[in-house]
Amino acid sequence: MSNNAKHLFKRFEQLPFMELRQVQLSSACYHSHAHDEFSFGVIDAGQAVYKNQTQQHSIGQGLSVTINPGDVHSCNPKQGHWSYRMLFVESAWVGQLQQEMLACPASDYLAFERQLVSDKQTYALLNQLFLKIQLEQNPLEQESLLLAFFEQQFASQQRFRSDVSSVAKPQLQRVRECIQDQLQHNLSLSELAAVAGLSRYHLVRSFKQVYGLSPHAFQLNQRINRAKGLLREGSSIVDTANQLGFADQSHFQRNFKKRIALTPRQYQACFASA
Repeated sequence: MSNNAKHLFKRFEQLPFMELRQVQLSSACYHSHAHDEFSFGVIDAGQAVYKNQTQQHSIGQGLSVTINPGDVHSCNPKQGHWSYRMLFVESAWVGQLQQEMLACPASDYLAFERQLVSDKQTYALLNQLFLKIQLEQNPLEQESLLLAFFEQQFASQQRFRSDVSSVAKPQLQRVRECIQDQLQHNLSLSELAAVAGLSRYHLVRSFKQVYGLSPHAFQLNQRINRAKGLLREGSSIVDTANQLGFADQSHFQRNFKKRIALTPRQYQACFASA
């Protein structure tokens, strides 16, 4: 193993069904092994040989890999070192999500069809998911991105449930009010689904259909709207970010600028000079 190698394992109190692993600059080799969970990840640097069951692949930067529970596999660097990020998600959680998402029999779970994914869309989605997991600590955002990834992967295997749009608006209104009333809290998708009495997938699809934004995007938009008022009243940028549940000041500033086209300081200065 390289002396410069870095290994990170991380579990999450609010999303206990998944575990993150990040490896940087590693030259370690692995014996063939299998996991109980669904696992998938991205290659950040270097080249490796990925063996899964009877198939062998050459993998490198920008590619994504998927591994089903029980698949015997190994991933070993061709030469030098490589870097990658993996996520392990409990199979029971994935199976439940598939029942919410797909019109398929309520037995076991569907497996990943592809062992290696080369399209840029998948890499970008997983890269975003890993960044949010590591940096921003928002379970609603993390679980929404995770749902989007599984929706993308299993879309070709089964038709989606036809009843996801048949939802009473009062159920969604309860979720909308819950988000507005608790902007300082990082609510999870599962918590909001319980408020509505809907599955997580049903909630995301229906909420976006009615309000034009996913629950997480709506939460962010409401936080920014509330932040504008606080900044106009003279609240500091740090206090505003903390009061509205942003992970940190940079997270707040980045999302504020995306929606207002000004930094919080620039926005506040407009009213200070008026």
